[in-house]
Amino acid sequence: MIRIVCSKLLLSLVLTLSFASSQGQKKPNIVVILADDLGFADLGCYGGEIPTPNLDALAKNGVRFTNFYNAARCCPSRAALLSGVYPHQAGVGHMMNDKGPDHPAYRGRLNNNTVTIGEVLKQAGYFTAMVGKWHVGQEQGVVLWKRGFDRSFNAPAGGFYYNDKKAQLFLNGNKLANDTSLLPENWYTTDLWTDYSLKFVDEAKATEKPFLLYLAHNAPHFPLQAPESEINAFKGKYLEGWEALRKQRYERQIKLGLIDPAWKLSPLNPNVPKWDSLSEAEKQKFDHIMAIYAAVVSHLDKSIGRLIDGLKQRGLFDNTVILFVSDNGGNAEPGFEARYEGDQPGAAGSAVFLGQGWAEASCTPFWAYKHHTHEGGIASPGIVSWPDGIPKSRNGSFEKQPAHVTDIMATLVDLSNATYPSVYKEEAIHPTVGVSLKPAFLGQQLKRQEPIFWEHEGNKAILDGKWKLVAENTEEWQLYDIEKDRSELHDLSTSEPEIAKKLLNRYEAWYQQIHAEPFKKTFPWFYDYNKLKRKDFSIAQ
Repeated sequence: MIRIVCSKLLLSLVLTLSFASSQGQKKPNIVVILADDLGFADLGCYGGEIPTPNLDALAKNGVRFTNFYNAARCCPSRAALLSGVYPHQAGVGHMMNDKGPDHPAYRGRLNNNTVTIGEVLKQAGYFTAMVGKWHVGQEQGVVLWKRGFDRSFNAPAGGFYYNDKKAQLFLNGNKLANDTSLLPENWYTTDLWTDYSLKFVDEAKATEKPFLLYLAHNAPHFPLQAPESEINAFKGKYLEGWEALRKQRYERQIKLGLIDPAWKLSPLNPNVPKWDSLSEAEKQKFDHIMAIYAAVVSHLDKSIGRLIDGLKQRGLFDNTVILFVSDNGGNAEPGFEARYEGDQPGAAGSAVFLGQGWAEASCTPFWAYKHHTHEGGIASPGIVSWPDGIPKSRNGSFEKQPAHVTDIMATLVDLSNATYPSVYKEEAIHPTVGVSLKPAFLGQQLKRQEPIFWEHEGNKAILDGKWKLVAENTEEWQLYDIEKDRSELHDLSTSEPEIAKKLLNRYEAWYQQIHAEPFKKTFPWFYDYNKLKRKDFSIAQ
């Protein structure tokens, strides 16, 4: 009898250990969420005042990157995220305009020398789905349902409300009429993306496969539109102006431990008027614009919260890796004057742009914005949640190692135990340039061997360890020690000429390798930072 009992106990122990082992080896589900035009300082967990409790909770119970970088603009960042190579290598060195076969970096679409995260993870046994803004060449025939995604619900470029003519929607490759009975009345894409994300999650669960969901929101990109009641909740909260908001966000960032107090607040761009110089009518207008933006960001957070709740209700949340980033810094388009059009600004059919004044606050504490390669243009929130995979001791921690949007492919390959191909569909594939971020989730060192590079519209930068060499299109090169001076106030190119020269040589070699080309256009909000700093360092204080 004792022998029988012992045998049963031994069998039970073996089965338990076997089950635990199989559970430990189970591939995680993966959700990659990309926000559009969200600045470094717009979320509560990055110093913002806009209520974002759901993303804040992910950060509190996960890991927050302090130095997560994008590719400075929407299409290039999407191409880099999907492919794991630099935008120019993928054929999207600028936007969707095709410059022809003599300009391989500027074809305006993902080329055939790339594979997408959908194609790679599908080969690894994943159910793959994409929801949201595609923007890597659908008009030229590069469609997600032919680039590795089993299920898709997307807009080629963007749009918020049901009556926006630009808000075209495709379900698994089939174009939908905006008033189709398949969609709710008066739909709003921020909500639709979550609706269909959960539908695809259910389909994935039925297959008993792990899933990859790439959720690309168009919020908070212009035209800024949100429910009126949510906009009204923020009206009057921004009458202190953009200088005050920048200072408040900066102080919260220091209090959070997000930034080093040694990093001083960058100067206000001279193209932005002081708030006190505005008329009362102008202050009311700009307060309303920022209220609309806050409502869009807040609603984005609510939608993400609904997705998180759906994963929890389905018992999937704990073994799901959620990675949240933004495609570029805050958006200064079309300049200080912003845009405020329509019978009811913020409603369906109106045209509201954030503008340069509030973009200054969006990018706190950094200089510049979307399009640019100073930190304001390329720094993104970066949040990762994975209850089953991230040690509880890491919950709420800040990860200071630099990460880049090209790292997402390598990270997903690592998490899924997939194989990144050298040849796919008889086409040679560019080697991925990123590194897996999984070690950083666990508090370990990344295996980055190469610098990180940027080029967009003639704006350029290289980051190698703590050293960053950067110049906007019309500027002289500047050198910064990012560890000591991430707000880029103290140019060391003169005092450290050998370091600057070494980085410049590496940059020029990379520039030739990716077939980048000069860019002639400049922008009304641009101000040469070299001139600004030579004029007066004290304005940075």
